[in-house]
Amino acid sequence: MSTTHVSIEAGSAHYKARSLQRFLILLAMSGALVLSFAIDLATGPANYPLSDVIATLIDPWSATDQMRVVIWEIRMPIALMALTVGAALSTAGAQMQTILANPLASPFTLGISAAAGFGAALALVLGVALLPAFVDFIIPINAFVMAMGTALIIHFFSRLRGVTVETIVLLGIALVFTFNALLALLQYLASEQALAAVVFWTMGSLVKATWTKVAVTACAVVIALPLFVRQAWALTALRLGDAKAESFGVNVQGLRLRTMLIVSMLAAIPVSFVGTIGFIGLVGPHIARMLVGEDQRFFLPASVLCGALILSATSVLSKLLIPGAILPIGVITALVGVPFFFSLIFASRRKSW
Repeated sequence: MSTTHVSIEAGSAHYKARSLQRFLILLAMSGALVLSFAIDLATGPANYPLSDVIATLIDPWSATDQMRVVIWEIRMPIALMALTVGAALSTAGAQMQTILANPLASPFTLGISAAAGFGAALALVLGVALLPAFVDFIIPINAFVMAMGTALIIHFFSRLRGVTVETIVLLGIALVFTFNALLALLQYLASEQALAAVVFWTMGSLVKATWTKVAVTACAVVIALPLFVRQAWALTALRLGDAKAESFGVNVQGLRLRTMLIVSMLAAIPVSFVGTIGFIGLVGPHIARMLVGEDQRFFLPASVLCGALILSATSVLSKLLIPGAILPIGVITALVGVPFFFSLIFASRRKSW
């Protein structure tokens, strides 16, 4: 048997073992997500045993009226919103990092979340509708339009000749400060009632989740994931650099534009419903990358699961830190995400991403 044949067999065996390991990691993450989801349903002002929660999920009519209402009508939309928002933001961050070749890219760090907050504040304070035809949904529509516009600005600048990764990061920081300053101006001009609404919205919260919001956010994820799966090979090739990807036949500019449009939708819709929830789009993809690597066949589902798991666990934590109260979930994700953000900055100084 030739040396080449032996090396091919060894490489094939290693690939199969690595693929199995990645599959088992995804399976373990799925199990952890199911457990976190059940705990999220069980915790709150009134805590229930997990066994009772599971029994209520399997057979709602065997439970008491009170427990059925609490689990299915009050807590279920919030728990599902945590899963869908976490999955959407993490997926958006993962593909932003891929197409921009930027480890710090996410809807939060590049100003998309801040833009959505400013759009919502325009509706809450001034009653301005960016799309007058949809005045009944003025707050989420305003947030969506501002977020999409900001994402397209980022895409436009990323295509300019000579623009580097550092330039895009600085652009994102500039957008964050700009929209935060405009938001502060609106808060200064707002009435007490409008000010309270803006502050609550910018903190990020799942407590106003409804079945309609869950359905719209889930539809965004369901639409986006198959599109990313179809482009999985091209997105993986893009991580090797533009020149190498083009040599494989990838239309790099077209891929970036399509991906940015999908990412904008994934980032804008959740933020328009639940407010500013930071760092999920930054932390989730990096954890997924550390666990399964860059191959989009595994990296994409891992990013989805990581984002959903992190926000679901954060939802549980928001109800446990102060008994009887539910803290704004955006505050907790920021406190967790800031140290992670600093670790990425210092890591990028030591080696190239």
